[in-house]
Amino acid sequence: MSDTSHRRERLRERTLIEIKDLARAQLVASGPAAISLRAIAREMGMTAAALYRYVPALDALVIELCTDLHNEVRLACEAARDADPDPDPLRRLLVMARELRRWALAHRPEATLIFGPPLPGVEQFHQQCDDLQCAGAQLGQIFVEPMLELWQAGRLPQLPHVDLDRLAGALPAHGELPIEVTAVFLTSWIRLYGVLAAELFGQLTWAATDTEPLFEAELASFAAQIPPAASPSAATLEESRPQASPEPASL
Repeated sequence: MSDTSHRRERLRERTLIEIKDLARAQLVASGPAAISLRAIAREMGMTAAALYRYVPALDALVIELCTDLHNEVRLACEAARDADPDPDPLRRLLVMARELRRWALAHRPEATLIFGPPLPGVEQFHQQCDDLQCAGAQLGQIFVEPMLELWQAGRLPQLPHVDLDRLAGALPAHGELPIEVTAVFLTSWIRLYGVLAAELFGQLTWAATDTEPLFEAELASFAAQIPPAASPSAATLEESRPQASPEPASL
């Protein structure tokens, strides 16, 4: 590729990043429905027609933004996991689950976009976008991997009320992943997502002023099903809980 082509490609990448940054700013300021190609074009001093050279349609831009956000939350969870020295799979799951909640509550509009219902007119593109499907799968994979380790160590809980044969028939895409792991992952994710979504979308304000204990109760319920490792590590549910910052000294 010539130097001119390299410069042109770099300019295109920078322009696309700016477009997505402005779309995210609109999302944060006024919600998903506020994302507007025309407003982005005005902000960038471009015509709408010129903007379409970078983004073919609004739905394509929303899908690009969703893909980036899935990657962002995955990287945040991976960073929290990697910052913890304990290799115990259960510990890693708890650390990443808490980071998922922290990210979602710190980025409510963005979390609403990726964890809430798809925008009207964009829904059909979610299943068709390979990049978004890949980003979603990669986010799920970082939670699947520790569960697979627990299963291999004989520590993953049994689900006596789940018909694994029927579930396997309903989930042909689970591939080589043992159906026992898939079942625990899905049932655990449903419970975790349920509490997180209720908190994120304000559905628990009538019942609780602080919903963190409910989230922690779900984590504790899951952790209670996992027997300790053969050589127990120091990582327990309580020890993995983030410690409160000390109160600043009085002046």
